[in-house]
Amino acid sequence: MTLLVPTRLRPRDVIRVGGAGLRARPLRVFLSALGIAIGIAAMLGVVGISASSQEDLNRQLAALGTNLLTVSPGNTLFGEASHLPAEAEGMIGQIAPVTAVTATGTTKAKVYRNDHVPEAETGSISVTAARLDLIEDVGAGLASGTWLNEATHGYPATVLGTKAADRLGVVHAGPDQRVWLGGQWFTVVGVLAPAPLAPELDSAALVGWPAAKERLGFDGYATTIYARAEEAHVVEVRGVLAATANPEQPNEVEVSRPSDVLAAKQATDATLNALLLGLGGVALLVGGVGVANTMVISVLERRAEIGLRRSLGATRGQVRVQFLAESLLLSAIGGVGGVLLGIGVTAAYAGIQGWPAIVPVWAMAGGVLATLVIGGVAGFYPAVRAARMSPTEALAAP
Repeated sequence: MTLLVPTRLRPRDVIRVGGAGLRARPLRVFLSALGIAIGIAAMLGVVGISASSQEDLNRQLAALGTNLLTVSPGNTLFGEASHLPAEAEGMIGQIAPVTAVTATGTTKAKVYRNDHVPEAETGSISVTAARLDLIEDVGAGLASGTWLNEATHGYPATVLGTKAADRLGVVHAGPDQRVWLGGQWFTVVGVLAPAPLAPELDSAALVGWPAAKERLGFDGYATTIYARAEEAHVVEVRGVLAATANPEQPNEVEVSRPSDVLAAKQATDATLNALLLGLGGVALLVGGVGVANTMVISVLERRAEIGLRRSLGATRGQVRVQFLAESLLLSAIGGVGGVLLGIGVTAAYAGIQGWPAIVPVWAMAGGVLATLVIGGVAGFYPAVRAARMSPTEALAAP
């Protein structure tokens, strides 16, 4: 008596048989793969756009430096506003690792486009006294005109931040551009470009320190001191800044670092990413349901084929592997398509924004792996159901 041992399906045969099942129903396969592709593209697009945005920000900060510290007055023990000593700038400059010190001081003056604008319509623009080395030390640049100098900082001349210029309707600086500042005309000699490390300057009208004291009633006390320190000693300098700026009342001094704000921004981005990744997960789940639906219907429609294969000697394991392979192939098609779509969306959006296009490798690999897991889970039950059909039952089905 001769025993017939079923031939084992080689991996190449499994792929060929699974692919044949998909080619027989192209429209249904396309729609199911599209559902998965949209979920993967959504997930990859979120990660890629966030990574591209952060890379652009990191490049800007690398060019500007993140060793900038700011010192400002806090409140007294009784909740009243305090002020920094007049000697604070000089004392901070004596700290060995500090490489540059500059300051600004807030005045009570208001600025308007002309002398006919109602007094209440200030546009939330502050009038700020500035040291001559301010824009160099904070890493700001000029969009138009020039910065204050020894010849202009004692005269009615002002440099507007980018938001302040927009609110005042000033496009370009020049001798014919004037604003009504502190009850007198000031010439706009410059307009700043956005200052990432000192965003408060964007909404300010900056005037020279002597002009502020002589023309605007400025008391001469700095309200913000900017100090740059050597990268290796930023933490140490930050720890002694309060006591150095105001030795008698160090508790009335606030010290901050722009990178702290960036850390908060990144934490916000992480929360938003988690939310959007959750939406991507929902889309993946919908795609998985589509795969499961496709495979269950495929089993019902192909009962005659299943019965014929079983009659010709195919084992339950081989039938199970065939349908599981179809599910995995379907998910892989959707996964690869979703990765390509996600890369395309990220590259297009980053190009529009002028960012470097960054798509993390782990996100691409994770997207494909997620689709394979979904395909395996979604195709498991239909594969088991197909394998459990007896040849007679399958062949007798209408």
